[in-house]
Order: sequence, then C-alpha cells, then structure tokens
Amino acid sequence: MLQLILLQAATAANGTAQQGGGWSFWVMMIAIFVVFYFFMIRPQQKKQKELQQQRESLTKGDKVITAGGIYGIIKEVQETTFLVEVAKDTILKVDKGSIYVSAEEAQQAPKEEK
Repeated sequence: MLQLILLQAATAANGTAQQGGGWSFWVMMIAIFVVFYFFMIRPQQKKQKELQQQRESLTKGDKVITAGGIYGIIKEVQETTFLVEVAKDTILKVDKGSIYVSAEEAQQAPKEEK
C-alpha cells in the first residue's frame, strides 16, 4: 500500500500520471475502509454494547469480578457505582465500568432461561 502511494506521488511529480490511476486509488481506499469497518470496528462496537447491557442488568446478589480481579457479590446498585461485598463485613465501592459478570454467573444464565 505504501509503495502504491509512493509510486503515485513520484508519477505526479514527473507529470506522467496515468489516466484513471486516481480513481483506482480512491476505490481501493474505500474498499479497505469498508473491510476494516466490517471486520474490526463493527464487532468491537457490538461487543461494547453487549458489555454495557450486561452491566446495566446487574442487580443485588449477582456475583461479579472487578477489573482488578477481585471476586464479590453486589450488595447495592447506585447510579454510577456498585457496592460489592468481597468478604464478610468488607464492602468496596466500585465503578460500573470496572465490573464484569463472573464466569459462573455467565454459564448459569443460559441454563436458567431454558
């Protein structure tokens, strides 16, 4: 790709640009963007949306894991934070963005829906 750009720059500088070369360059750039969008950007956005929905659906008593790897149970849901009990009489205030559903809960959820 870099060679193509350098080649076009060199031919433009010499004044010997080929006819139609500009259009093929833009078509290739658009095609590359479309491929990146469908194989990288869109799946990442979909995954982020799914993770956000999981966090919104967490309620009191759900088992969770923090981004730091601490396992606990949600004791209270607040607007932007959770109160998570990690041991008896030990409660942490954790931001919603750093909470993940525990693997045990994720595996049990499909079984309960059936």
